[in-house]
Amino acid sequence: MTKLSGPMMPPANGQAPDAAVVLLHGYGSDGNDLIGLAPHWRHLLPGALFVSPNAPIGTEMGGFQWFPIDWTGDRLASRQTGVIEARPVLEGFLRDLWAQTGITPERTILAGFSQGAMMALHVGTALPEKLMGIIGFSGAFLPPEGFGRDALAKPPVCLVHGDMDDVVDPNLSSDANALLDEAGFDVSYHVSRGVGHGIAPDGLGFAAEFIGRVAAK
Repeated sequence: MTKLSGPMMPPANGQAPDAAVVLLHGYGSDGNDLIGLAPHWRHLLPGALFVSPNAPIGTEMGGFQWFPIDWTGDRLASRQTGVIEARPVLEGFLRDLWAQTGITPERTILAGFSQGAMMALHVGTALPEKLMGIIGFSGAFLPPEGFGRDALAKPPVCLVHGDMDDVVDPNLSSDANALLDEAGFDVSYHVSRGVGHGIAPDGLGFAAEFIGRVAAK
């Protein structure tokens, strides 16, 4: 199976990590993009290792993708099949990380932007172990098989989306909020007004507040 790797940032306290924040980039980008979020959040989890793996598939334009998108055909269908096919690679990365560091799922936050948010939400809700939290910026949620059943954990979820996003429909995060809430998840949902496909300061701050809450539990 493909092994993921990418940039990392060690714990702010200089000690062995006692937590992990895994950052998943969007389509056509790489781990160097989202590792830039780490300085904004390190003070909230001073013992956390931040890691931002490159997605497993290259794109013709450069950068990486978690799964191919059919730009000329059915983008929804390609997203649905792609997320499912990419799941074992990301899940394998998480299990390797936990085995190598001794960090537990309960001390792990899985965060992503756009295509990376789709992966974070799908994989994070497909695990039997409960993560510290899941953060999805400008993404969509494809429920995993068995979603809502007691066999799967229900970690707290943070959803952030710009209302002017013309790449990923903002309604997809609204739909995810409703679906997760109905299934009994603790969901924090924020809409960044006047923001397109990106992470605005208010959305970044909302996610920071979420991290502060779940880290304190």
